[in-house]
Amino acid sequence: AADEASAAAQGHVEKDYTRFLDPNGLRGLRVGVICKFAKVNRDVDRLLSAAIEAIKAAGAEVMDVELATFGKWDDLEQKVLLYEFKADLNKYLASLGAKSQVKSLEDLIRFNEAHAREEMPYFGQELLVQAQEKGGLDSEEYKKALADCRRLTRIEGTDALLEKNKLDLLIGATGTPAWLTDLVNGDSGGFSDSSLAAVAGYPHITVPMGSVFGLPVGISFMGAAWSEPTLIKAAFDYEQATKHRMKPKFLSSVALA
Repeated sequence: AADEASAAAQGHVEKDYTRFLDPNGLRGLRVGVICKFAKVNRDVDRLLSAAIEAIKAAGAEVMDVELATFGKWDDLEQKVLLYEFKADLNKYLASLGAKSQVKSLEDLIRFNEAHAREEMPYFGQELLVQAQEKGGLDSEEYKKALADCRRLTRIEGTDALLEKNKLDLLIGATGTPAWLTDLVNGDSGGFSDSSLAAVAGYPHITVPMGSVFGLPVGISFMGAAWSEPTLIKAAFDYEQATKHRMKPKFLSSVALA
């Protein structure tokens, strides 16, 4: 295999995933709802409540679950991101050869500083600088942060929730509605139940759950390693039953009435 992740997938990859597109895929499944951000956004709560009822109507058993480790990986995840961002960006920039004057993250930071008016009229490059200050992927700090992230989101996270409650999968709001760009005050931010799967490196499917003032909101179907067949069945069944997908379009404004 080309890398560690590909080697781990040996024996777990299906030749044809379309065979799991089952319109009755939710029937008989036990589904856990991650409620970490309940009551943070009433519109998302409303959509998630409707989604839960649709999942129940499709024949699944649904229950609320609490993830004890939620949020404990936030700082660790950021640390891993900075190390890996530096390593991967340096590798990419170095591969460009003579056609690029920027050959490293350090070069990129210097270029932005030299052309700040053009390159950074609205925001700085704080994350680039923080990443440049990190060492290589052989650093003990990086290896410990990565191991802790995997422990908190895999062993003590998804795996523990599924085993303790005898669940087939987890669901949650993928995130808040997309926020509007504000070049003066910056992003308003939001929340995401799907970070559990992202940090763990576990399978995750998001499909439309509805919209808020014309802005789409998704529902996440998450599971243990190699649970793609179950997630495809569940997500496909839900998507076909609810038909929440909207045709993509550019909005000149957001309908607030």
